[in-house]
Amino acid sequence: MTKAMESKSRKESILIKYAIFSRLLVLFLTLLWRSLLQPYDTSAALNPPCLNHKEDSSPFLVANAASRSLENSVVWDSVYFLRITECGYEYEQTYAFLPLLPFFISILSRTVFAPLVPFIGLRAVMVLSGYTVSNLAFVFAAIYLFRVSVIILKDTEASFRASIIFCFNPASIFYSSIYSESLYALFSIGGVYHLLSGTSNVAVLWFALSGYARSNGVLNAGYICFQTMHRAYEALYQKRRIYLTMQVLVAGLVRCLCICLPFVAFQAYGYYNICHGHTIDEMRPWCKGRIPLLYNFIQIHYWGVGFLKYFQFKQLPNFLLATPILSLAVCSIMSYMKSRPELFISLGFQATKKEKRSAAMLYSLKDVVEPSVKTSTNEGNRDIRQRKPSSKKDVTVTRVAAESSSPEKSGYFSADVFPFIVHLGLMATTAFFIMHVQVATRFLSASPPLYWFASYLIASPKHSKWGYLIWSYCAAYILLGTLLFSNFYPFT
Repeated sequence: MTKAMESKSRKESILIKYAIFSRLLVLFLTLLWRSLLQPYDTSAALNPPCLNHKEDSSPFLVANAASRSLENSVVWDSVYFLRITECGYEYEQTYAFLPLLPFFISILSRTVFAPLVPFIGLRAVMVLSGYTVSNLAFVFAAIYLFRVSVIILKDTEASFRASIIFCFNPASIFYSSIYSESLYALFSIGGVYHLLSGTSNVAVLWFALSGYARSNGVLNAGYICFQTMHRAYEALYQKRRIYLTMQVLVAGLVRCLCICLPFVAFQAYGYYNICHGHTIDEMRPWCKGRIPLLYNFIQIHYWGVGFLKYFQFKQLPNFLLATPILSLAVCSIMSYMKSRPELFISLGFQATKKEKRSAAMLYSLKDVVEPSVKTSTNEGNRDIRQRKPSSKKDVTVTRVAAESSSPEKSGYFSADVFPFIVHLGLMATTAFFIMHVQVATRFLSASPPLYWFASYLIASPKHSKWGYLIWSYCAAYILLGTLLFSNFYPFT
């Protein structure tokens, strides 16, 4: 056990170095391409006064090489995040960007980096704070991915490979930019780690924060739903305890509501700012809806998001851009489905008892598995009493036990991975049929099964060529992303 812990600690230390190196590499490439090419759009540097501006901001305006370099590096959605940090939510479409990243930028720019304001100006300080938040969050996300992978895969080497792939993932440019991907990955993967560690309430807090970073963070409630479903089944049908069943269901419902609460509260905040105090004729169309959901309206009205709306011939290049990540997602899901069809049919209920004990945080009522000799003996005696003396049945039981410990049922193909596969499937389906499909590259980039499957392919002698393809894909998109994105050209 000591050697295993030492090996895990050593791998984690090496991983931190890789994570930091990957961020430095992305930033270096960004600066390189930015210095060699002329940006397509230079309007991001324009920063008109805030609409609700009351005080003179001239003391905070500084024009020098450092401030100009930082401010000119702001592109695409980073413009929105910085504007929200500085001026709040001024326009309806800005409510598409959730407030967690602006909150952290504001905190850093007014505390840690506040002494730099007289030298480079407030906006440049906010830019620096944004880069710091995203890159630090990414390093911690990589650490949590490794820890989650060790718990799920039970293989330190495979977990380490998966985490290294994440460090150099195809959406790397967004994890080093002023985007919410890093915070979402940190709180989503960190929440999973706390859930698997038995601290469900801490996991709920982390999942709730992921929903405050990106809207798809509310989907993390699915992990709680999966856990609640299996725990309620065990309490009702195996333990025959109705009170315990109700306790599990109520706790699961409260936790799911808590995860969704930040996102719902932000929608209410938008409703109050835009709709409150106006007559029906003055109200925006979404304000009059039965469920006035601002986020959906913004996505449909301003970005044209909707079911099959992106299926146009002119969008073919964007579909090609998203093909690698979607192909990897589909292959990972199909490979798992072929290996464990019984789990898909039964929603995980046909996992073996051994698998449920090994994945106790998701399948079992026990938050901490503490096997004892006495318990094991009693369970064994009870099983013997219930079992009829049939040699045929004994052979069947032996065969099932052997199958449950076979190599293809461990690692990536273990029952522990199943809820993550379901989550990935839902995300991939949404990205392909509803969203702007090119966003799939960064939308799916925080899904652990992608890296577990890639790690499995790289290590498998039968799929050695896939390892080269995966690394080539990552390298190509890092180069392409830093080149296009940094110069305000469309990427994903």
